Amino acid sequence: MTVSRLLGGAALAALAACMTPIAASAQDTETGQPVAGGNDDAQAEQRAQEVIVTGEIFFRNRTTDTNPVLSYDLEYFQKFEPVSVGEMLKRVPGATFSSDVLEYDQVQFRGLPGGFTNVLINGRRAPGGSADGSFFVDRLPAELVERIEIVRAPRPDQPSDGIAGTLNVVTKEAASFEGGFLKLAGLLNTRDGGVRPSAALAYAGKIGAATDYWAALNYQKRRNPKEKVSYRFGGEPTTDDERFPADVADSNYATDPEFDNFEAQSDTRDGTDISGSAEISHQFGEGGRLRINGFFVDTDRHEDETSVTFDGADLDFDGVEVQRERISQQSYAITSDARIPLGGFTLGVAGGWNKFKDNTDTTTLVGENEDDYGDIELDEAETLDIADQEWSATVFGEFGGDNPFKAKIGSDLLFKSRDGVNDGTFATNSFRIKEDRYSPYIRLSYDAGPLSIDGGVRYEITRRDVTGETVAGTSSYSDDLLNPSLSLRYSVGDGQFRGSVARTIRRPDYDLLSPFTDEETPGDDDITTGNPGLRNQRAWGADLGYEHRIGRNGIAGVNFFYRDVSDLIELVSLGENPDNEDGQAFTPQNIGDGKAWGVEFDLSAPLTLFGMPNTGIFANYTYLDSETTDPFTREKRRFNNQPQHVYNVGFIHNVRSAGISFGSTISGRSAASESNFDEVVRLRYDPDLEAFVEKRFGDAVVVRLSAQNLLDRVKYEDFRKYDGDSLAEILENRQAGDLDEYEIEREHSGPLVQLTMRAAF
Repeated sequence: MTVSRLLGGAALAALAACMTPIAASAQDTETGQPVAGGNDDAQAEQRAQEVIVTGEIFFRNRTTDTNPVLSYDLEYFQKFEPVSVGEMLKRVPGATFSSDVLEYDQVQFRGLPGGFTNVLINGRRAPGGSADGSFFVDRLPAELVERIEIVRAPRPDQPSDGIAGTLNVVTKEAASFEGGFLKLAGLLNTRDGGVRPSAALAYAGKIGAATDYWAALNYQKRRNPKEKVSYRFGGEPTTDDERFPADVADSNYATDPEFDNFEAQSDTRDGTDISGSAEISHQFGEGGRLRINGFFVDTDRHEDETSVTFDGADLDFDGVEVQRERISQQSYAITSDARIPLGGFTLGVAGGWNKFKDNTDTTTLVGENEDDYGDIELDEAETLDIADQEWSATVFGEFGGDNPFKAKIGSDLLFKSRDGVNDGTFATNSFRIKEDRYSPYIRLSYDAGPLSIDGGVRYEITRRDVTGETVAGTSSYSDDLLNPSLSLRYSVGDGQFRGSVARTIRRPDYDLLSPFTDEETPGDDDITTGNPGLRNQRAWGADLGYEHRIGRNGIAGVNFFYRDVSDLIELVSLGENPDNEDGQAFTPQNIGDGKAWGVEFDLSAPLTLFGMPNTGIFANYTYLDSETTDPFTREKRRFNNQPQHVYNVGFIHNVRSAGISFGSTISGRSAASESNFDEVVRLRYDPDLEAFVEKRFGDAVVVRLSAQNLLDRVKYEDFRKYDGDSLAEILENRQAGDLDEYEIEREHSGPLVQLTMRAAF
């Protein structure tokens, strides 16, 4: 990072400094995967004015869950005006991304790969289009969210997926507040001067005394123009790393004897998100409730990338390539649940349906005319078409009423189908997956005085059929796994200790399940065949933490975690490639293991002890480490793309007399490495600085100016690439350090500034 960029970012932050709804009460989704409670100081219902126009500073919720859960209401994030759930997660402990600058799509808890994090919406799975089954959280608009919960260890009545942890996104609830609000905003990207509008409208009310309803619509335009440069060498470069700027090529790089070529790339992502949610809830009898809710997200995005390559020290024009992606994605979900009290027994039933569709058309065009980049011809066209649908149901019986000892017996059911082409790590193929899951469970809990205990078992039964388009017949697989869990909480004064042990799972990537044989993978002379018999990867995990209450709203916490993972999926050789004696035949199998550990610290509290009750500070720091065996080199290494530490520090100050609040936050992470069979990548980012200032007008209107990426952060990637006709030859060159190419890549986008007006009515 240059001194001028640092000073410029600091000046913008200082200028911003000079120039949010009440937390929801603790509620249970009653869907069979109940979620954590809210702030214990919150009220059950607030008027819209108290929710939208407030000078209060909101901190992390203090939950009384026995299992370790972090809960954050939307108001914890909203003053910084995040566009999506992905942008919200920048401020929670241990959450990282390996995305492009200003893109926050696949969240990685504790630095583990994205598929190790389970994403739920209202306690139920959120299907996504990735081969590893992960859901891209940048598709969930922040306006739909009531709160987010980080479930570090699941209970028996919660899904066992999520070795790294579970993100549960709770959408707006009808009983949260009464009234409506309107949002109008404009988002300016300073790189190209483009302004993108957004708007939201929501209303919550009552029908009679027993029925609440909520409805909301959200419209969001997004644009992210990025600039990327790549410097390529035939061997290890001797040029100093500072010679490789992100904006333009510095001529000094060409003095390196290994220099080959330079590529300048512009990458613009432009899209529209339209989303909505609605809920109606009816109370009956003594504690009975019937609820129906749903949401949809429609995403339409264009990604246009133009790359111009120059060869040699004289930068002779080599060619131009234009890639155009047209992405259309839709997510729908409808759920219903009922809680029926029957004396000392409560019956719960729930059902849900959700669907994810993805249609992506990609065209690649190439040209050789240096004077006219428009003179290009079609080189390749591809289509990605996925339809993912799930039906789910829950039934449970709860015994105990108001007694300290309670028992819950139930079962979750899920019926899934996935059709279409799936682009994965080792294979691109069209296939169909049908998967049925049956998850009976027993949960026992005890809560009396300072001690609470929650434990039981969950029996995960999986029945899966995989049919490949180019393979005759269907491959079937069955897997039964008993997943016990136990959590304890002990309260001492203003603090509470939590400990938990649980068994969790991660399901195989879809592309590895198809029995399709992919040629020239991983080496040109090799073949790889999918394995429908892959078992779920599984882990034993332990968490031990302490939380301390600070004043009326503040909280500080520390948590130690450990995960022992087994049955990791790795490629193994089956011997010689029957069609090419120079190569080998591979298939994925469950033969690996690994472990991950670390410590998470977070603090959010007012500075009342220092005579500044109108100033709140926020900080979290996570130390991460892991060990696994590389499936190709057989050497010990960390999990791919796991940084050693992640941090976030910020403050919010409220000037009550003037109706003004302002604040800033900075987040960052250390470097990380990724090891693939033919390359090693080193990844790092500059810190990310955000700031906001808001002015409240009466009790109905707030205007907020927010900015992110004030330091114009750069993404740095260094690639050491190895070549060979087969995997054996590639690994031999890698062992000898014989590089085929060394690539240095730099990417940045520019600061974003957003002006937002919210009005309550």
